[in-house]
Amino acid sequence: MTHLNRTVLFTDADGRARFREEPLALTEGSAAARLSPWATAAGVQWRQSPVGFASDFHCTGSPQWLVVLQGSMEIGLQDGSWRRFGPGQMFYSADTLPEGEVFDPARHGHRSRQAGDEPLVTLFVRA
Repeated sequence: MTHLNRTVLFTDADGRARFREEPLALTEGSAAARLSPWATAAGVQWRQSPVGFASDFHCTGSPQWLVVLQGSMEIGLQDGSWRRFGPGQMFYSADTLPEGEVFDPARHGHRSRQAGDEPLVTLFVRA
């Protein structure tokens, strides 16, 4: 395998959040342990969300990786679709508010919620 797929949550040209899949090249390491090139990180933050947690629509403040460590998380988009991420799954959250725009909860961002009967534990890695 020469790449992994990474899921990216981004702001499209129309200002709406969408998901896309992108290859993450594994160009380092050896045949036994393929690695991506090192990426820089500005910091890490852990979060625990109780059963029943749900957010309103919001934009990502700064692009970051979100890694689910425990439980399940669902991300909802303005088009009504939801995507679920479980332990060990991750996505790159980069759906920032377009420059010069005022946040409109009927147009911008995504919402999130804890799913299932287990608290949600996530790790944020700020890019």
